[in-house]
Amino acid sequence: MRQFISEVNTTRARESDPRKIVAAVRPEFVELLADQTWLPQKFQQPSAESGMGGGIGMWLLYRAGDGGLAFSALVVPPGAQTPVHDHLAWGLVGLYKGEQEEEVFTRQDDGRSESHAKLTLSVRQMLRPGDFYELLPENDIHRVRTTSPDTSVSLHLLGNDNGCIWRHRFDPETDSAQPFRSGWLNVECRDNEIG
Repeated sequence: MRQFISEVNTTRARESDPRKIVAAVRPEFVELLADQTWLPQKFQQPSAESGMGGGIGMWLLYRAGDGGLAFSALVVPPGAQTPVHDHLAWGLVGLYKGEQEEEVFTRQDDGRSESHAKLTLSVRQMLRPGDFYELLPENDIHRVRTTSPDTSVSLHLLGNDNGCIWRHRFDPETDSAQPFRSGWLNVECRDNEIG
Protein backbone atom coordinates (compact mmCIF):
# COMPACT_ATOMS: atom_id res chain seq x y z
CA MET A 1 0.00 0.00 0.00
CA ARG A 2 2.82 2.45 0.81
CA GLN A 3 4.30 2.02 -2.66
CA PHE A 4 0.87 2.62 -4.22
CA ILE A 5 0.26 5.80 -2.19
CA SER A 6 3.73 7.07 -3.05
CA GLU A 7 3.02 6.57 -6.75
CA VAL A 8 -0.37 8.30 -6.46
CA ASN A 9 1.19 11.30 -4.70
CA THR A 10 3.93 11.53 -7.34
CA THR A 11 1.27 11.51 -10.07
CA ARG A 12 -0.83 14.07 -8.19
CA ALA A 13 2.18 16.39 -7.87
CA ARG A 14 2.83 16.45 -11.62
CA GLU A 15 -0.72 16.21 -12.98
CA SER A 16 -3.88 18.22 -12.25
CA ASP A 17 -6.32 16.70 -14.75
CA PRO A 18 -8.49 14.16 -12.85
CA ARG A 19 -8.86 11.90 -15.88
CA LYS A 20 -5.11 11.71 -16.37
CA ILE A 21 -4.52 11.02 -12.66
CA VAL A 22 -7.07 8.19 -12.69
CA ALA A 23 -5.60 6.70 -15.88
CA ALA A 24 -2.06 6.86 -14.51
CA VAL A 25 -2.78 5.12 -11.18
CA ARG A 26 -5.31 2.57 -12.47
CA PRO A 27 -2.78 -0.29 -13.07
CA GLU A 28 -1.37 -0.08 -9.52
CA PHE A 29 -4.89 0.13 -8.09
CA VAL A 30 -5.85 -3.08 -9.91
CA GLU A 31 -2.77 -4.82 -8.46
CA LEU A 32 -3.70 -3.73 -4.94
CA LEU A 33 -7.25 -5.05 -5.40
CA ALA A 34 -5.90 -8.44 -6.48
CA ASP A 35 -3.70 -8.87 -3.39
CA GLN A 36 -5.89 -10.29 -0.61
CA THR A 37 -3.07 -10.31 1.98
CA TRP A 38 -2.33 -6.69 2.87
CA LEU A 39 -5.56 -5.25 4.36
CA PRO A 40 -5.74 -5.95 8.14
CA GLN A 41 -8.94 -7.61 9.39
CA LYS A 42 -9.73 -4.66 11.67
CA PHE A 43 -10.34 -2.56 8.53
CA GLN A 44 -12.75 -5.17 7.12
CA GLN A 45 -15.31 -4.87 9.93
CA PRO A 46 -18.72 -3.16 9.80
CA SER A 47 -19.66 -0.76 12.60
CA ALA A 48 -22.82 0.65 14.17
CA GLU A 49 -20.87 3.88 14.81
CA SER A 50 -20.72 4.85 11.14
CA GLY A 51 -21.99 8.13 9.75
CA MET A 52 -23.19 6.20 6.69
CA GLY A 53 -25.76 4.28 8.75
CA GLY A 54 -26.76 0.64 8.33
CA GLY A 55 -23.69 -0.66 10.16
CA ILE A 56 -21.49 0.48 7.27
CA GLY A 57 -17.87 1.03 8.28
CA MET A 58 -15.64 3.69 6.73
CA TRP A 59 -12.01 3.10 7.64
CA LEU A 60 -9.33 5.62 6.67
CA LEU A 61 -6.13 3.94 5.50
CA TYR A 62 -4.29 7.07 4.34
CA ARG A 63 -4.96 10.82 4.20
CA ALA A 64 -2.64 13.37 2.58
CA GLY A 65 -1.66 16.30 4.77
CA ASP A 66 -3.15 18.74 2.26
CA GLY A 67 -6.54 16.96 2.30
CA GLY A 68 -6.22 16.28 -1.42
CA LEU A 69 -6.17 12.49 -1.19
CA ALA A 70 -7.78 9.77 0.92
CA PHE A 71 -7.53 6.01 0.63
CA SER A 72 -10.11 4.04 2.58
CA ALA A 73 -12.03 0.80 3.02
CA LEU A 74 -15.84 0.86 2.92
CA VAL A 75 -17.35 -2.15 4.69
CA VAL A 76 -21.02 -2.89 3.93
CA PRO A 77 -22.86 -5.70 5.78
CA PRO A 78 -25.04 -8.14 3.79
CA GLY A 79 -28.23 -6.46 2.57
CA ALA A 80 -27.15 -2.99 3.73
CA GLN A 81 -26.79 -0.09 1.34
CA THR A 82 -25.29 3.37 1.44
CA PRO A 83 -27.49 6.40 1.00
CA VAL A 84 -27.37 8.00 -2.45
CA HIS A 85 -24.40 10.36 -2.10
CA ASP A 86 -21.78 12.33 -4.00
CA HIS A 87 -18.01 12.54 -3.52
CA LEU A 88 -17.05 15.95 -4.96
CA ALA A 89 -13.78 14.47 -6.24
CA TRP A 90 -12.14 12.22 -8.80
CA GLY A 91 -11.55 8.67 -7.70
CA LEU A 92 -11.18 4.95 -8.19
CA VAL A 93 -13.37 2.47 -6.32
CA GLY A 94 -12.78 -1.27 -6.46
CA LEU A 95 -14.29 -4.32 -4.85
CA TYR A 96 -11.86 -6.15 -2.58
CA LYS A 97 -14.20 -8.72 -1.03
CA GLY A 98 -17.85 -9.80 -1.36
CA GLU A 99 -20.27 -8.61 -4.04
CA GLN A 100 -22.04 -5.29 -4.55
CA GLU A 101 -24.60 -3.64 -6.75
CA GLU A 102 -23.77 -0.06 -7.68
CA GLU A 103 -26.42 2.38 -8.91
CA VAL A 104 -25.16 5.58 -10.55
CA PHE A 105 -27.44 8.62 -10.71
CA THR A 106 -27.35 11.60 -13.06
CA ARG A 107 -28.39 15.01 -11.83
CA GLN A 108 -31.05 16.54 -14.08
CA ASP A 109 -31.25 19.99 -12.48
CA ASP A 110 -28.59 22.73 -12.52
CA GLY A 111 -27.25 21.84 -9.05
CA ARG A 112 -27.66 25.32 -7.59
CA SER A 113 -30.10 24.37 -4.84
CA GLU A 114 -28.59 22.85 -1.69
CA SER A 115 -31.87 21.16 -0.75
CA HIS A 116 -33.26 20.04 -4.13
CA ALA A 117 -31.81 17.58 -6.63
CA LYS A 118 -33.60 15.90 -9.52
CA LEU A 119 -31.83 12.56 -10.10
CA THR A 120 -32.38 9.74 -12.55
CA LEU A 121 -30.84 6.28 -12.40
CA SER A 122 -28.34 6.03 -15.26
CA VAL A 123 -26.32 2.85 -14.58
CA ARG A 124 -26.78 -0.29 -12.51
CA GLN A 125 -23.91 -2.76 -12.33
CA MET A 126 -22.95 -5.83 -10.34
CA LEU A 127 -19.44 -5.93 -8.89
CA ARG A 128 -17.25 -8.87 -7.85
CA PRO A 129 -13.77 -8.83 -6.31
CA GLY A 130 -11.31 -7.15 -8.66
CA ASP A 131 -13.99 -5.09 -10.44
CA PHE A 132 -13.54 -1.33 -10.23
CA TYR A 133 -14.95 1.91 -11.55
CA GLU A 134 -13.88 5.51 -11.91
CA LEU A 135 -15.49 8.45 -10.16
CA LEU A 136 -15.48 11.58 -12.29
CA PRO A 137 -17.85 14.58 -12.27
CA GLU A 138 -20.36 12.98 -14.63
CA ASN A 139 -20.76 9.85 -12.45
CA ASP A 140 -20.06 11.20 -8.96
CA ILE A 141 -23.48 10.34 -7.46
CA HIS A 142 -24.21 6.73 -6.51
CA ARG A 143 -25.16 4.18 -3.89
CA VAL A 144 -23.89 0.68 -3.28
CA ARG A 145 -25.52 -2.36 -1.72
CA THR A 146 -23.98 -5.65 -0.65
CA THR A 147 -25.57 -8.50 -2.58
CA SER A 148 -23.38 -11.33 -1.28
CA PRO A 149 -24.20 -13.33 1.87
CA ASP A 150 -20.95 -11.99 3.35
CA THR A 151 -19.89 -8.44 4.12
CA SER A 152 -18.41 -6.55 1.17
CA VAL A 153 -15.25 -4.46 1.34
CA SER A 154 -14.45 -1.87 -1.30
CA LEU A 155 -11.33 0.27 -1.59
CA HIS A 156 -11.76 3.98 -2.31
CA LEU A 157 -9.05 6.27 -3.63
CA LEU A 158 -10.42 9.82 -3.79
CA GLY A 159 -9.01 13.25 -4.58
CA ASN A 160 -10.27 14.73 -1.29
CA ASP A 161 -10.82 13.71 2.33
CA ASN A 162 -14.25 12.29 1.52
CA GLY A 163 -14.95 11.16 5.08
CA CYS A 164 -14.50 14.65 6.49
CA ILE A 165 -15.68 17.12 3.87
CA TRP A 166 -19.31 18.18 3.71
CA ARG A 167 -20.92 16.65 0.66
CA HIS A 168 -24.50 15.61 -0.20
CA ARG A 169 -26.94 12.84 0.60
CA PHE A 170 -29.84 12.55 -1.83
CA ASP A 171 -33.34 11.08 -1.82
CA PRO A 172 -34.33 10.39 -5.44
CA GLU A 173 -37.94 9.69 -4.37
CA THR A 174 -38.47 13.20 -2.96
CA ASP A 175 -35.91 15.07 -5.12
CA SER A 176 -34.24 16.29 -1.94
CA ALA A 177 -30.61 16.83 -0.98
CA GLN A 178 -29.03 17.55 2.37
CA PRO A 179 -25.53 18.21 3.70
CA PHE A 180 -23.74 15.01 4.65
CA ARG A 181 -20.47 14.21 6.39
CA SER A 182 -19.82 10.50 6.81
CA GLY A 183 -16.71 10.69 8.99
CA TRP A 184 -14.15 7.96 9.63
CA LEU A 185 -14.38 5.26 12.28
CA ASN A 186 -10.70 5.45 13.18
CA VAL A 187 -9.70 9.10 12.62
CA GLU A 188 -11.24 12.39 13.75
CA CYS A 189 -12.12 15.08 11.22
CA ARG A 190 -10.68 18.57 11.42
CA ASP A 191 -13.38 21.21 11.89
CA ASN A 192 -12.38 23.37 8.93
CA GLU A 193 -12.80 20.77 6.19
CA ILE A 194 -15.28 21.71 3.48
CA GLY A 195 -16.13 20.27 0.08
